[in-house]
Amino acid sequence: MTTFFMAETSTSTTSSNIGSSSPIVKLAQDHLFTILLLLPIDSLISFARTCKRFRSLTGSDTLWESICRREWGSTSVDALKSSINTKNNQQLPWMRLYKQVSQLDSVSCHKLSDQDSELMLPTPRASHCLNFVSDCLVLFGGGCEGGRDLDDTWVAYIGNDFQRMLKWQKVNSGIPNGRFGHTCIVIGDYLVLFGGINDRGMRQNDTWVGKVVLSENLGITLSWRLLDVRSIAPPPRGAHAACCIDKSTMVIHGGIGLCGLRMGDTWILELSENFCSGTWRELVTHPSPPARSGHTLTCIEGTGIVLFGGRGSGYDALHDVWLLQVSEDELKWKQILYNLQDIPAGVSLPRVGHSATLILGGRLLIYGGEDSQRRRKDDFWVLDVSKIPSHKAQSPLNSRGLQANNMWRMLKAKGYKPYRRSFHRACADHSGCRLYVFGGMVDGLLQPAEAYGLRFDGELFLVKLELETEMAIPPGG
Repeated sequence: MTTFFMAETSTSTTSSNIGSSSPIVKLAQDHLFTILLLLPIDSLISFARTCKRFRSLTGSDTLWESICRREWGSTSVDALKSSINTKNNQQLPWMRLYKQVSQLDSVSCHKLSDQDSELMLPTPRASHCLNFVSDCLVLFGGGCEGGRDLDDTWVAYIGNDFQRMLKWQKVNSGIPNGRFGHTCIVIGDYLVLFGGINDRGMRQNDTWVGKVVLSENLGITLSWRLLDVRSIAPPPRGAHAACCIDKSTMVIHGGIGLCGLRMGDTWILELSENFCSGTWRELVTHPSPPARSGHTLTCIEGTGIVLFGGRGSGYDALHDVWLLQVSEDELKWKQILYNLQDIPAGVSLPRVGHSATLILGGRLLIYGGEDSQRRRKDDFWVLDVSKIPSHKAQSPLNSRGLQANNMWRMLKAKGYKPYRRSFHRACADHSGCRLYVFGGMVDGLLQPAEAYGLRFDGELFLVKLELETEMAIPPGG
């Protein structure tokens, strides 16, 4: 969008105004708002340049708040409004916020845990799960020193206080049984956990449902129960990827199965209304992503499920992007093709054990991971799915997939400098402006380039989108 928001900075308007006899001039403002909310952004900007009245109308933050709700969702907008300090309930600069989110070029990191603190802290770990649900961070399982699995569940209440140092509370142990390389996703107020590997190397294919309950005095409980899926379930696995499609459906892909073989299958879990039971079915399509582990699946409303990276059957780190979306009333995989020449020189994009988190604006924030030589990373990337064309735009020239241009953008990182890491976990709050990152494998102090130089990390830090508004977001939030 090279002409994006040109109308905002232009000092002149088109000299010829629309004639007073034009029907659109006679429309009431609320009717015009309704029409403008149906327009794509480029058309809205073009409309703003037709006359002074329309320029003033399209610069209204009331209109842009509605546009943000349309494109970001009401949950993100409401969470953003509650987290930004305003005076006298003044209107946020929504047009400016929209522009900054669209042109995001940096994030800032803030440390949220102190290993020397006397507070109870989760054991350093990797390949665990970390989720944001019911205004809480929930951490379960993972692997730790000595190749041992963990079976503990920890919760830290966040709410709207955005404290710098969070207070962890251990709420459960032993259920589910210990594991690492499992997945856990949020559907509504529930957590849905699947699979994983225990410290005896056994792959698992059980499905669990968790629910956080907050009492009036902020006492926190979390209950896990085994989900009844009857006789059909995916083969046992760990290091797979998962995400939800809607309010009752989970998708998993790939992972490491029996005998250490990497898998490339896709399974869908349909949950009952009360989350007491579920039904698994395998999705078989052609083409589909090759077998892999340590990759990510992220659902983007209105676009589909994005798969990125992982480690392939040849043990090489991958950099391919796939999209699972509805085509002709069926879920189908499509590869998203892009030019590696778009990636800055000297930068390696292929990775495994990274995180891919949906952020404000419907984009993915990719962080960390490791390459084929197990060199860990600390870079941040935005994968802009708005650059992915519709499947209807496919032509014989791109029959292998959908061609996307300028889809990747590397971000600058400010503030606290965490260790390079892989197999950490990250999740975003409801606003999509703040990401919480915990744990992972980091370089050892003596031999950082060697596998035996690895160590497990127990650090929690915040990654905040750099949005420069007159109403500053608090550093801890």
